[in-house]
Amino acid sequence: MILWDRADQLAEAISAEHGKTHDDAVGEVTRGLEVVEFAVGAPHLLKGDFTEDVGTGVDSNSVRQSLGVVAGITPFNFPAMVPMWMFPVAIACGNTFVLKPSERDPSASLLIGEWLAEAGLPAGVFNVVQGDKEAVDALLNHPDVKAISFVGSTPIAKYIYETGTKNGKRVQALGGAKNHMVILPDADLDMAANALMGAAYGSAGERCMAISVAVPVTEAVADALVERLVPKIETLKVGPAADKASEMGPVVTKAAQEKIIGRINKGEAEGAKVVVDGRSFTPPQGYENGYFVGPTLIDNVTPEMTVWREEIFGPVLSVVRRKDYAEAVDLIHSHDYANGVAVFTRDGDAARNFAQDIEVGMVGVNVPIPVPMAFHSFGGWKQSLFGDHHMHGMEGVRFYTRLKTITTRWPMGVRTDPEFVMPTMG
Repeated sequence: MILWDRADQLAEAISAEHGKTHDDAVGEVTRGLEVVEFAVGAPHLLKGDFTEDVGTGVDSNSVRQSLGVVAGITPFNFPAMVPMWMFPVAIACGNTFVLKPSERDPSASLLIGEWLAEAGLPAGVFNVVQGDKEAVDALLNHPDVKAISFVGSTPIAKYIYETGTKNGKRVQALGGAKNHMVILPDADLDMAANALMGAAYGSAGERCMAISVAVPVTEAVADALVERLVPKIETLKVGPAADKASEMGPVVTKAAQEKIIGRINKGEAEGAKVVVDGRSFTPPQGYENGYFVGPTLIDNVTPEMTVWREEIFGPVLSVVRRKDYAEAVDLIHSHDYANGVAVFTRDGDAARNFAQDIEVGMVGVNVPIPVPMAFHSFGGWKQSLFGDHHMHGMEGVRFYTRLKTITTRWPMGVRTDPEFVMPTMG
């Protein structure tokens, strides 16, 4: 399979444009390819239902049919994985697909398009359109585009949803996030600290499933957690993607760098304690102009502060201390976003209650980033998702198809007199 055989080449293109480390890019590609494998099973997933003799001499069956032309608008942070959440399922369901990738790192989409053509996909089935808002609006307003998939910030997701649905299109628009990890008093703190390192600082925090808020329950747990995190953060290897030893790369643009630093400044001004300060990070020699922000830890954050309320989308972990389990849950429920959440505990009862009761779309129990496998579906709640369908898995199949139900009666031996009442299939 071409995509599998060239996964490393695709990862290199992502690292070169985006800046994430090579291993991180390989992980992205691998998770995207899982959806490709899922989509290969589409004939089974598209099977309809049949019922014989729903009435006298009457049979009923349902089928799932393609929509036609569908489109995907994808973000910079996962230039291969997020398109792969969309187009494999869309095409396997019988649609043609138009991809509008981020203008910040478009090469991955072009490589995928070339390789699909090389594999024999007919011309016009997978298409790539480059551009910015003008290209987005063209897709949203074109009458031939029947459905739009989107991943990005909440303000844009809301715009995509409102504009697309106004034009009669199906829309699934995934927006922003502020993901919390609750650390209960019985948790394995070493395990939790290690999980937070990858979840907060992997991909420089530029992912919608990053854990950006640690919620230790009790002051003793908070102090012990911070004590474990500080030396790990201070020794994190930050550098260019070209350096194989780098564990975290730069952020994507200068504007992103300035925004992240501005949020750290705001948090400090509002009374939070900057325990590990990434603003003072010195880039490696030869990369002085890189858009680096060092991994940052901010303690004593409260719900009134900007660093808790707004998505930072960078390598910044905030610590919000809560005195008990109920306070931790209330904190999460009070946020506008509800994309992902995690709880670390050894208590099965507490974990089960948390998973059942928490009002968040994706939940991890001792799993920091609960991104579902391809045969399940990805999506949040509240301001993290606009639309009725999550992505990939069976939700993706439902989104990219229409259900048609057919009721059949053959005339042999059946009364043909006019009927003026509601049909009862008698």
